[in-house]
Amino acid sequence: MDTQMLSVPLPILAASLCVVIAPLMLRLDLGRRISGIFFALLFTSFALQSLLVGLRFGYGVERFITFQRVLPMSVGPLLYLGFLALAVDGASFRRHAQLHLGVAVLLALGLGLFANIFRDFDLVISASYLVYTGLLLRLARRGPDNLIHARLDIARPAIRWMYGAVGLLLGLLILDTAIALSFVMARGASAPALVTFGSALLIALLLLILTSIPTLIALQRPTKVKPDLPAESDEATLEAAARAMLLRSQIYLDPDLTVQRIARRLSVPERSLSNAINVSQGMNVSQYVNGFRLEHAAQLLRDTEDSVAKVMSQSGFLTRSNFYREFQRVYGQSPASYREGTSPKE
Repeated sequence: MDTQMLSVPLPILAASLCVVIAPLMLRLDLGRRISGIFFALLFTSFALQSLLVGLRFGYGVERFITFQRVLPMSVGPLLYLGFLALAVDGASFRRHAQLHLGVAVLLALGLGLFANIFRDFDLVISASYLVYTGLLLRLARRGPDNLIHARLDIARPAIRWMYGAVGLLLGLLILDTAIALSFVMARGASAPALVTFGSALLIALLLLILTSIPTLIALQRPTKVKPDLPAESDEATLEAAARAMLLRSQIYLDPDLTVQRIARRLSVPERSLSNAINVSQGMNVSQYVNGFRLEHAAQLLRDTEDSVAKVMSQSGFLTRSNFYREFQRVYGQSPASYREGTSPKE
């Protein structure tokens, strides 16, 4: 009884923290708004799950037990799509979203409608956690250069967040398996204690996220503009100033380059710089900087005998896969083929 009483406030507290975090996700400028929307939906799902778990194990309310058991099907897809939105273009992302959300909804409906026949909810949910663990690992291993829609300063931290998401899914898998085994072997005798332990860990994670969000939001705030700079509304002029500065300084060769550094060099607000590049060039800052890196790489391929791997690293790219993919997209051929086609004929 004491264990149950201890477990009551923790899931409810976790739900409350998720309710606070969800709208904050919408305020974050990760580079693409749809990414923030999926993360907001993720924390909304966590809030509902924690609330229903608290009602079930704290107060014995089992009216919503089927809904509570199928809700975890949303965790993997929402996590993955939130990060995938930073790496995939619009049409392709819509196809991915329809596929992953569609499968999750169909499985959840199937489990809910046939709950009396098929009771192994945990097997399906565990499989979902494992599938999305693999998908997130694959996305993370492609590196920050693959996150073409991410803000320049968000790309590298986003890779760390993906590995954190992998840890979260594995933790949920272990916890859910332990709770399921408790019901099979001991009729759920240890389930309240496991819920308490899991809720405590979730609260610690939520508090860490909650304390990090203000810093991320603060980085989005514009800096003061000096009066002798181009007007913020003159996107073409500001983009031209950015281009001249990048070509002159070649700071695009630094793989750790951030949008803040570029904006500080120009003494303009980050948001104005991003908007100027988006309006005048039809791309985000990350793609814009990659364009300079590709031009530099092409020059090295034409003028030097350095290996393609060395050219890649000297041009500011972090991963081979992204370098080859972007080079193929812009030049219509691989770096090696480009070098062969531009080498002097004897």
